[in-house]
Amino acid sequence: MPVVLIGICVSGAVGNLLVLLILIRDFRNKRGSEVKVLLSSLASLDLAILLLCAPVRAITYYKQTWTLGSFVCSTTDWFQHSCVVAKTLLLAVTTRAKHTLVPSPNTGPPNIPTWIHGAVAFICVVSMMFPIPQMLFASLVPHARDTICVSKMPACAADFMSLFYKIYPTACYVVPVIFTIAYYTKALHTAVNHAPSPQHQSKVTLVLLCLSGALGLMLLPEWGTFTWIRLGYNKPPVGLIIFAQVMVYACSSFSPVILMTMYDDVRQGLIQIWFIASCRGSKQLPSIKCQKTEGNGAEVGAKSVENAIAQPAQEGEKTIPDVEHFWTGRRNTHVEVEQDPVPWEREEKML
Repeated sequence: MPVVLIGICVSGAVGNLLVLLILIRDFRNKRGSEVKVLLSSLASLDLAILLLCAPVRAITYYKQTWTLGSFVCSTTDWFQHSCVVAKTLLLAVTTRAKHTLVPSPNTGPPNIPTWIHGAVAFICVVSMMFPIPQMLFASLVPHARDTICVSKMPACAADFMSLFYKIYPTACYVVPVIFTIAYYTKALHTAVNHAPSPQHQSKVTLVLLCLSGALGLMLLPEWGTFTWIRLGYNKPPVGLIIFAQVMVYACSSFSPVILMTMYDDVRQGLIQIWFIASCRGSKQLPSIKCQKTEGNGAEVGAKSVENAIAQPAQEGEKTIPDVEHFWTGRRNTHVEVEQDPVPWEREEKML
């Protein structure tokens, strides 16, 4: 299990970092949109889950006991559920966000509306408030010679928490996921059959539909076991609990794969980053070293002329103009009468 969790953590962290770099690059180049703001927030949450929560789980599986102290015990499960709830609500908000922003010819590139930043901040605050009971009831309990981190609910709060653990999964998981999937299914059907130019709209809608569907399916075991345990039913199988925990981190690693393979802007940005990295790696030009020659200047000149004559035969009879003029001048030693610069010498010889 530690090896599996570390592999998921490393691969997912790299993918989410690439997605964040591509989206930040789009924002700097004035190609941002409301959907990209939400997708960058989603990638940031996935990165936080993989870097802060998955290593804690891997260390616990490796040590077979809790060794990280009471503060980490109280905050780890709360922080992980806060990020999971925020992801679900962010995907629900994407149904009201615009995919593109049309620049105005008078004012230049438009700024992203402030409501989207307020929505992200509001979702973060709400998602941190819902799992507060998990932080309050978490505690360290000695078990034989080891120490384990458990959630102990006091008897006085049993009735209220029983109602809360029914409302909490419904409001933070069931309703947002069903609403998001239903909305994008209907939007995809409308974009394909009724939109005048359905190609771009259907692609973005399909990406968001796949993200919502993957999140709903991969988080279903976690929410199912969470509700199962909190409502006091029989303890679920250990294999199901481990599978649910792994699927939470696999969901955070699978989201950047969907974006990099299906979302055109992210895929093109990934290609550009790869091209820039490869060009920077090939900037080191090989140094040209002159060959050392031995002998006097006449021998060196003769060798150069021989090489220049031999080269045309290898390159499709391509002759260097200077060499051709030189040898043509040396062969044509016969001077015409009209071009003789000293005609009187020739006349004296004839006499």
